[in-house]
Amino acid sequence: MPPFMMILLWKALTKMAVDLISIDENYKRIMFESGEAMAKYRKPDEKLDIMAVTKTVEPAAVNHAVELGLGLLGENRVQEYLSKKELYDKRAEIQFIGHLQTNKVKYIIDSVSMIQSVDSFKLAAEINKCAAKTGKIQDILIEVNIAGEESKSGVRADKLEELLYQAAELNNIRVKGLMTIPPAENPEIYLYNMQKLYIDISGKNIDNISMDFLSMGMSGDYTDAIKYGSNIIRIGRGLFGPRTYK
Repeated sequence: MPPFMMILLWKALTKMAVDLISIDENYKRIMFESGEAMAKYRKPDEKLDIMAVTKTVEPAAVNHAVELGLGLLGENRVQEYLSKKELYDKRAEIQFIGHLQTNKVKYIIDSVSMIQSVDSFKLAAEINKCAAKTGKIQDILIEVNIAGEESKSGVRADKLEELLYQAAELNNIRVKGLMTIPPAENPEIYLYNMQKLYIDISGKNIDNISMDFLSMGMSGDYTDAIKYGSNIIRIGRGLFGPRTYK
């Protein structure tokens, strides 16, 4: 191997080693902080799933996170997911958490355990149709735009119940709870409002709708999200470091 190639290889291996050490340290911090929050705010028998969000992250780094114990992965973009999924550790469970166009549902329906970002009946109906074709019942979460932000997807809180009743009529999807992305500034009030909404919907006992999961909390607010009832937190930057966009 030419000397310049050896240098490039050495630099690449060194960078990967540093990245993996950083993931190790971040993982320990996340586990400690989330454990403290669970002990402080939640009942001893309550469970928390920590999702590793893999947007722009190389499969080797993702698989390292799986080795550490984070077996739940969150994918944001269909094309990126399709390019990486065969390289992932087969022990990982993969859920889709990004904005999903109806014409892309067919590409992921056979390989994701849950679609968290359902925000319209049109999308729910397409998922139902594609799931029927593959002979499965697809678990979904309804994404709520809890702050009513124009720049974000999600059903508005005052339209949620209507969408839930519509989704309940579909035979090949199963609504398992709610998901939200609160504003980055002062998120706590929106996390609180989301918890209230989740509890309210849970109390209505809508047929074919179960409120098993409340997915909220990311790298900057996951301990607050745990305080307000989240049982799936979605960590990307806080685990893998700043994103390198492609």
